[in-house]
Amino acid sequence: MITGQGAGAEMAALVVISPVRDEAAHIRLTLDSMLAQVLRPQEWIIVDDGSSDDTVAIVSEYAAEHPFIRVVSRPDRGARKLGGGVIEAFDFGREQIRDPSWRYIAKLDGDMSFGPRYLEVMLGRLEAEADLAAVSGKVYRPEGDRLVLEYQIDEQVAGQFKLYKRAAFEAIGGFEQTILWDGIDIQRCRMQGWRTLSFECADARLYHHRQMGSSDVSIYRGRLRLGNGLYFMGYDPLYLIASGVFRMGEKPYVIGGLLMIYAYFKAAVTAAPRYEDPDFRRSLRAWQRQRLRDLLTGRLRRLRGVGP
Repeated sequence: MITGQGAGAEMAALVVISPVRDEAAHIRLTLDSMLAQVLRPQEWIIVDDGSSDDTVAIVSEYAAEHPFIRVVSRPDRGARKLGGGVIEAFDFGREQIRDPSWRYIAKLDGDMSFGPRYLEVMLGRLEAEADLAAVSGKVYRPEGDRLVLEYQIDEQVAGQFKLYKRAAFEAIGGFEQTILWDGIDIQRCRMQGWRTLSFECADARLYHHRQMGSSDVSIYRGRLRLGNGLYFMGYDPLYLIASGVFRMGEKPYVIGGLLMIYAYFKAAVTAAPRYEDPDFRRSLRAWQRQRLRDLLTGRLRRLRGVGP
């Protein structure tokens, strides 16, 4: 019998969808974390996207004991399809929702763990703030006996466990089946007057058991893919350079940020395809330039000893 400390937990008007592929090494951590929640989803749909390991067998074992968990399978496309592929699987899961009364929806990866109050904290924040579209906790990666923060700005909601109000999710048209879907949705929210937030809370941390970007053959290839994706999305060149310099402080040190910058400008020189909505790209660049101005102004004020 599979049990969790959240046995008998209250059910929330929440649907969680987890696209997974070959997650046998980590998915028990995710399953056990969900079972331990004091507030569980009304449905948790786990979409197998062509696993060749024991992922389906493990999930089926849990689903047999807990009816709110269901596993559904898509035909194997033959290989992991990064970016848009995960949203294809997510959208397939949306088609399987049984209860139309849901008020919140989340996309959850199969290599995460989190504390028993995670959903309670996230849903409480969404409920309390009318203009808040989506939330997550901050993401940490266990490395030996320490935790490494996977840095993201507060406006960026973690793609590994992204939880939305239904009204906001439907207003932006859901997630797009494209690379950097988890950045495009955030800017779409801004354009419609919604806020998004990731915040630090001891009871609502996310633990990521695979380094971000490392599923794409290697972390180096992942950084190249990210640079290409940021060009596609429409990043401002100065903001991209600043982001790349910042990323030099993360593993793989220095080279990771350089690869991002190289891939972005290579895409620019070769006139690689861009996200097709020019209004979106203009809006994104305007926001990024204003953020750079705000950061520069704040730094100058601190250097002069003025203000916080």
